[in-house]
Amino acid sequence: MSRRLVVGLTAVTLVVTAIPAQAERAALTFPASAFPLGANVATVKKDQRNVAAGVNLFSVRYGTSTQGWTVAVLMPNGHEDGTLATAQAKAEQVEAAGFTPSLQKVVQPAAADAPAVERYVVRVGMWTLKQRAKADKVVKELKEFDIRAKADYLGDDGLETTGPWNLRVLMVDPKAFRGSFKTSVGRSIAKSESTSSMSKLTGAIAGVNGGFFNIHTVKEIKGDPMGISVVGGKLLSEAVTGRTGLVMSGRKIKITELKTTVTATSSDGTRTEVHGVNRAPAADELVLYTEEFGTKTAADGGTEAVIDAQGRVVSARQAGGAVPRGFSVLHGTGVMSDWLLEHAAETATVKVDTKVIDLRTRRAVPLTPTTYVMGGGVGLVRNGRIHISALADGHASLNMMLRRHPRTMAGVTKNGGLILATVDGRIPGVTVGASMVEAAQLMRWLGAKQAINLDGGGSSAMVVGNKVVNQPSDGVERPVGDALFVTP
Repeated sequence: MSRRLVVGLTAVTLVVTAIPAQAERAALTFPASAFPLGANVATVKKDQRNVAAGVNLFSVRYGTSTQGWTVAVLMPNGHEDGTLATAQAKAEQVEAAGFTPSLQKVVQPAAADAPAVERYVVRVGMWTLKQRAKADKVVKELKEFDIRAKADYLGDDGLETTGPWNLRVLMVDPKAFRGSFKTSVGRSIAKSESTSSMSKLTGAIAGVNGGFFNIHTVKEIKGDPMGISVVGGKLLSEAVTGRTGLVMSGRKIKITELKTTVTATSSDGTRTEVHGVNRAPAADELVLYTEEFGTKTAADGGTEAVIDAQGRVVSARQAGGAVPRGFSVLHGTGVMSDWLLEHAAETATVKVDTKVIDLRTRRAVPLTPTTYVMGGGVGLVRNGRIHISALADGHASLNMMLRRHPRTMAGVTKNGGLILATVDGRIPGVTVGASMVEAAQLMRWLGAKQAINLDGGGSSAMVVGNKVVNQPSDGVERPVGDALFVTP
């Protein structure tokens, strides 16, 4: 594929090659087939280390760096891509400023639940890896004409590349492993925490960062998972209905789509929906806070009922207090504040019932002390086929589907083995990361029958023996909302 930049319209498409799934192995071993990304002209460089009985860590490198820099002109919304009309107008603005633009068509790959989408980008110039300064200079020159732009490494754009790719792959063989799988939210829901710190708390053999967490909420609760979290059988964050997650019990693990229902029933027989768990409340919502929340509830003018383990309301108060150890708090705003005042006064009882439903089987997930559930980002592989649930999981965009980022993935093999993988990225010349399609191809190649994408970017981290073994793109380990662990 040519990357020559010219004035005018250049069509650039992404060709996705179907990768045959690796034949199921009697024991979980690293694949012997060709690396599924790039030109397939070199051998995979691989180091193996046994971490524990049935747990092996592989450090994988493939490909070489051959790409450099361009300048990506930003559209009015701040994104790199736009409609044809928007991109044409931006290209005319660049040309009027005395630069030579290239208008290119790119294709957001189709997902299982979303069609392919044609988008357009405007670029200026091309330089080698060592000529980043020249791209930065053009960015500054464009700024003088009120044109926003950024230096863009071509290995990140999701189009043709030679790599390189740096992976860490953890394989847990169900025939030899005798431990269990667990998740952790760290010391509290409200506070984000590094994967290595949570690993120490859990006493883990190894693990990876978990699902996406809410960076757009109030600063006091930045650790709030953006989806389901169950730790030791206790629901700590509600599901986004229909999104893909991991369900664990002991050494058993499965990937499926989930929903949760939380219901409050007062002693007078009145029932109502609880809208959220351990998160910021919206208008007219009832939110349950557990002792794991870790900070005060919002002082938003609402009403709260403090409930003991038997469901007795021990205190009715204005919103904005701590959650006492061993208790929970129902927090109501608007009409739900009125509901609490009417049905959850002191001396009343309020029973809170939580359910997690597996949407593939339509059955409830038993919430026992060995039950752990984690929400992911996007489903990648389903029943051995690439099946990217981008729209349902909220990631049907060019940036998430096509561009390469650091990724963390989890997969389950046909015989119940667990595969955890990180692909480092955003380190030009060293490692390019993976697009969502490439992440699915990698997990299928590694032997996953079912696979899910977890949080990525600067959050991607794999720890072994409480130490980070990959290269986080921020240069340091980022605090995250939750994490997934292999424990003794």
